Amino acid sequence: MARHDQKEKPQRSCLGCRESRDKNSLIRFVLSPQSEVVPDLTARLPGRGAYACISAECVAAAVKQRQFNRAFKKEVNVLPAEELNELIARQMREHILGYLGLANRAGKIVSGGSLVSDAIRSRTKPGLVLVARDVSEAIGEKIEQLAGVHGIPCARVLTKDDLGAILGKAPRSAVAVKDGGFVARIADEINRYRNFLGEV
Repeated sequence: MARHDQKEKPQRSCLGCRESRDKNSLIRFVLSPQSEVVPDLTARLPGRGAYACISAECVAAAVKQRQFNRAFKKEVNVLPAEELNELIARQMREHILGYLGLANRAGKIVSGGSLVSDAIRSRTKPGLVLVARDVSEAIGEKIEQLAGVHGIPCARVLTKDDLGAILGKAPRSAVAVKDGGFVARIADEINRYRNFLGEV
């Protein structure tokens, strides 16, 4: 008998497209005590779960086709697709901000265009750079190009106010995350968010 070194990952079907995927690569939903459909992005809430791809399109299809009723085997209360997707996107942004806040408290954040550029050029380069979505094109492109030259991943998903808020400071055009455990987690959350929005 063949020996499996690793257990197969649990599979679940997306309510929108019906494709089966690793459940950890899907968005989980649960019911509140009031039978309201609630996104469970950390997959920790109690109760029966229903799943959709990390895609606003699949979530919208699940709502339109009333698939949450089928999944939970009862009539449920679910937000209109646009509102549910806005809620999920907001929670995903909050997760990114939360991890950035933890990284900042651990002394792993450099902020401001000039300091970020200096960090990129330094010997101990950061593992990730975030440029504000609403920064001027000239500043944004300069930082992105510099990061690209040095092989550092760069993303634009938050605003200047968002980046400043995690530091308790004025708006920031960019932040850099020093290499370490936070980089992988923040990058993963950013990829999930961008996948959901259909940007990748």
